[in-house]
Amino acid sequence: MAAERVHTTAHDVDVAAPAGVVYGLIADATRWPLYFPPNVHVEQLEFDGTQERVRMWATANGQVRSWTSSRRLSPQDRRITFRQDLPAAPVKSMLGTWIVDSIDATHSRLTLLHDFTVEGDDPEGVDWVERAVDTNSRTELGNLRRIAERWTRLDELILVFEDSVRVKGAAELVYDFLYRVANWPERVPHVSRLDVTEDEPGVQVMSMDTTTADGSVHTTESVRVCFPHAGRIVYKQTVTPALMTAHTGEWSVVPDETGVTITSQHSVVLREEAVEPVLGAGATVADARRYVREALGRNSTATLELAKRYAQSAVRML
Repeated sequence: MAAERVHTTAHDVDVAAPAGVVYGLIADATRWPLYFPPNVHVEQLEFDGTQERVRMWATANGQVRSWTSSRRLSPQDRRITFRQDLPAAPVKSMLGTWIVDSIDATHSRLTLLHDFTVEGDDPEGVDWVERAVDTNSRTELGNLRRIAERWTRLDELILVFEDSVRVKGAAELVYDFLYRVANWPERVPHVSRLDVTEDEPGVQVMSMDTTTADGSVHTTESVRVCFPHAGRIVYKQTVTPALMTAHTGEWSVVPDETGVTITSQHSVVLREEAVEPVLGAGATVADARRYVREALGRNSTATLELAKRYAQSAVRML
């Protein structure tokens, strides 16, 4: 049988930001879910300062796919090469390069190259991969440009926080409450509707309606990746409320000698242009930070308290 044909794609974008800023954004793959809409979660498996292995979850043509990649970072050249070690079907091989070229002190060009093969060079498989690569690459480059061009204000626009609750109960029961989101409309008062599918074990795609303190209802869509043995559930909102361009989070369940600590962590990129339309004339980014912190913290803490009650009640019943 003849070897599969190598298919090549190239995408680029000019960015009104220094090359070093752009390189820094693509070098930190663990933050890609905040910067790139298709990326759901990235786990760093190994890193020695130059060579890196990561596992990624991302959407492709409306499906959630996962793969492991090796990356080589060259900050001096502002290049990052990558190869998928365990590609997701129909991909047989996938490699490429990120290249950041400096145009001048405040402008740069970002280029993304892909070379891939498909098992048997199946035409339908090739078409599927080409569409996924083209759609995701255009989306990633466009969003990274918007993020990079606001680099002087990123500290204001990115909000990271967490809330924790102590539980005198079994970690397994706490995790069970957080994992079984299909039951949340009956268990969590601020959740009025929730639809979830889990076609692949541990990967949940969900749509949820939540009610805020002022009575308004927000509809969000999310992908959750569950790690039961580690007591972790990570998620990415793929449809966010108006004030956010990105929202990722993690539920963690950590047992110790005296009980369990459950934590809800949030990372948010604020949508600057939506601040006044949502919060009113004269509202600032600082106002948006307080509003989002309070709204997300209130709902997540309420869910943590309900998980605590569930676990402790079950222990008393036993």
